[in-house]
Amino acid sequence: MRAAFATGLLLVLAACDSGAPGADPAARATDVPENLANAQMPEITAEELEGATPMTERVATIGLLNKRNNVSQDFEMSPGESRRSGPVVIRLQACERTAPWEMPQETGAFVQVLVQERGSDDFTGVFSGWLFKNSPSLNVVEHPIYDVWVKDCAMAFPGEE
Repeated sequence: MRAAFATGLLLVLAACDSGAPGADPAARATDVPENLANAQMPEITAEELEGATPMTERVATIGLLNKRNNVSQDFEMSPGESRRSGPVVIRLQACERTAPWEMPQETGAFVQVLVQERGSDDFTGVFSGWLFKNSPSLNVVEHPIYDVWVKDCAMAFPGEE
């Protein structure tokens, strides 16, 4: 029964239309609309980016929620720093936000979350990756008790006030 289902599924997928007849798939993937192809992008030189805040001087604000008792905490951390709250350790590896001239605006941080389970001396890694302020569902810390999210990344770009 499973083999018949799998074979049928493969046949259905093989019959899916991949575009207009005779169209080159590689050409479709790289076609850019005319109004975007000729749009002028600002020229950014290395000298202009030299004034951006170095990674070691950035400060991220990370939120931690204990869903069991509804207690929320904010941690201001620099990359390379770790903070502990009870059985939870949050490590910040990097924080970044898009330059003011880039769209869409986004703020993110690469964090690692470790939790010490009840009755254990060891911490277990429950998350390692990028979290995004404006797209929290893109990457989620999946833990039954703790929730972690990015609130801000304080950094500056050249020409910014």
